[in-house]
Amino acid sequence: MFAEKLTGIREALTFDDVLLVPMRSPVDPVEIDVSSSVSRHIKVKTPIVSSPMDTVTEAEMAIAMARNGGIGIIHRNLTANAQSQMVSKVKREESIKIRNVHTVEPETPISDARAIMRTKNIAGLPVISNDKLVGIVTRRDIEFVGEGKRTVSEIMVKDVIYANDEIDIEDAKQILYKNRIEKLPLVDSNGRVVGLITAKDITTRKNFPNASRDEEGQLLVGAAVGPFDVDRAVTLEKAGADLIVIDTAHAHNEKVMQAIRQIRKAVSVDIVGGNIATKEAAEDLISLDLDGIRVGIGPGSICTTRIIAGIGVPQITAISDVAEVAVQHKVPVIADGGIRFSGDIVKAIAAGADSVMLGSLLAGTDESPGTEMIMNGRKYKAYRGMGSMGVMRTGISDRYGKMSSSKFVAEGVEGAVPYRGKVEEVIFQLVGGVKSGMGYTGAKNIDVLRKNSRFIKITANGLRESHPHDVRIVSEPPNYQMYQVS
Repeated sequence: MFAEKLTGIREALTFDDVLLVPMRSPVDPVEIDVSSSVSRHIKVKTPIVSSPMDTVTEAEMAIAMARNGGIGIIHRNLTANAQSQMVSKVKREESIKIRNVHTVEPETPISDARAIMRTKNIAGLPVISNDKLVGIVTRRDIEFVGEGKRTVSEIMVKDVIYANDEIDIEDAKQILYKNRIEKLPLVDSNGRVVGLITAKDITTRKNFPNASRDEEGQLLVGAAVGPFDVDRAVTLEKAGADLIVIDTAHAHNEKVMQAIRQIRKAVSVDIVGGNIATKEAAEDLISLDLDGIRVGIGPGSICTTRIIAGIGVPQITAISDVAEVAVQHKVPVIADGGIRFSGDIVKAIAAGADSVMLGSLLAGTDESPGTEMIMNGRKYKAYRGMGSMGVMRTGISDRYGKMSSSKFVAEGVEGAVPYRGKVEEVIFQLVGGVKSGMGYTGAKNIDVLRKNSRFIKITANGLRESHPHDVRIVSEPPNYQMYQVS
């Protein structure tokens, strides 16, 4: 009986076990399109998703990810209210037409107007009286005004230039330029303020042409929820989340799947479920009407699940197995974990993934919330697994199975990763590597890479040969240096 379990054991592979075979290519890297899907209705220009970890993704990271063509998933190791505020911050960062405009009245004290601008990080407020637009006050207007009892009516601009809500963006640009103004209030037929167009948003759109945006021009953002937290999912959808990611270490669990059904009934935005690593799990989760699947059990650099629990599937095999099922149902696959080099992204997509989720490669950037530290004269940032003791003691304890109410069995560690600068530069290097790999395989887009690429298995010597060897390195390009841990 037991001996049979060891008979004909299947071989499973991960990133370092394989290489992609170069092929005759009709394309150059500069011509390649890396746009892909994260879920059924979420399309991105860059197939990279930032992980919902408390040392990786909060509002600042989510904004940077969306502006650079990907999408960020805000972690859940905080209250639902705090998480929804982060989602709202991302959605308000950019917009073709800002809705839910903050306004003041003529009698509003200047100190109150200043406080609104400061706390909401906005530079101008339309002034309304009896639901009608009567003026506008900007940060410049109140900058040198004292803290006395003066009101907005004393300093506001009364001859406000405004436009009808139906105006298109090109006409709005002409009005802003012609009148040398930065804000254009939008009103309905009754003169009520229903929106706002700003010169800042127009300029930002020009600077980030590949940004992930919704139909209103707002940045796309996702948020993580626990498998049993229906209320949080509803709150996040109301806050504007475009994507809900059900965040659990083992989604192929009866109770988790029952809970997913409840979340699916409660929200209408796309839902990504995971994590899983087998064909059977893919079949069962897709039957729950999910819009995306997250693949990876144990491959992360700070994950100890495979060591502690003896469980997992090497990531290339896991991606391939899940994708074989998912593609039949047209459900996108996110490869989560184990990515150390841009070449690993190419391999993950070639194995069947539509996009990849990154943690450690983004944790060292300016936009990550991790604590900065200096070790041996070099700058690092904190990075920890969501199954680490630090996380489980202070917040999340439902991602991994609890053994008791007061004690935990950790499946992650706490560590540090090298400081890597801005997310924009990291994404540039990663996407550049992906395009280079696609160029070698003759793939003009993600679909072609997934369908036509071929793998070859390598030995330990082949892996050694793949890295710089037999030299003392005196200079490393940024696209190699960024991956080094020490």
